[in-house]
Amino acid sequence: MTVRIGVITWPGSLDDRDAQRAVRLAGAEPVALWHGSHDLESVDALVLPGGFSYGDYLRSGAIAALSPIMAEVKDAAAKGMPVLGICNGFQMLVEAHLLPGGLIRNEHQSFVRRDQKLIVEDTGSAWTNEFTQGQEIIIPLKNGEGGYIANDETLDRLEGEGLVAFRYAGVNPNGSLRDIAGVRNEAGNVVGLMPHPEHATEAGFGPNTAQAMRSGIDGLAFFTSAIAAVSRVAA
Repeated sequence: MTVRIGVITWPGSLDDRDAQRAVRLAGAEPVALWHGSHDLESVDALVLPGGFSYGDYLRSGAIAALSPIMAEVKDAAAKGMPVLGICNGFQMLVEAHLLPGGLIRNEHQSFVRRDQKLIVEDTGSAWTNEFTQGQEIIIPLKNGEGGYIANDETLDRLEGEGLVAFRYAGVNPNGSLRDIAGVRNEAGNVVGLMPHPEHATEAGFGPNTAQAMRSGIDGLAFFTSAIAAVSRVAA
């Protein structure tokens, strides 16, 4: 079985091609999808990539969350399809109410770009099952509106129900509450995070590690996790 993972492009998407390449490197078939379409082309999973959809007008991800294809994304997510939102894609998922909370301008009011250490808090989702709980990974981060916020009740629920997927380690780059870098839904098929796993999937092009410059490939496990999850369902 060849797993097909759709990558949606919006006006202003920047990392859609990188996400397609990551899907290919993980061993699945990338399928390019367009924001104005209602056809998911029978894909098995979806990636909402990073960028500046619609120029980040209103709020980042707010307009994209109302685009035609998002109706299909919501329906597919409700039926259990794995959906990953990366950076701007994460912003779309919270604007579409597929994940709780919101993303606001970085606490220091500046765009940040760095190789970011994360702690894997959850391994029970479609996008994290090939990690180990507590694992430290390095994933590139680049955002201007990446501060994760939610009210105390929501934050307590996320913590209590194990829905925090990733947490910043070493430094909190954007003022996210409780150092939250990514969250998942209750079903475990929808995950969103601000760092960019698609930029850490090929040795020689990833973040620096203790072993060698640009050798980091921690992001590859996001995509192999989705392949494994889809394959288990199909078996």
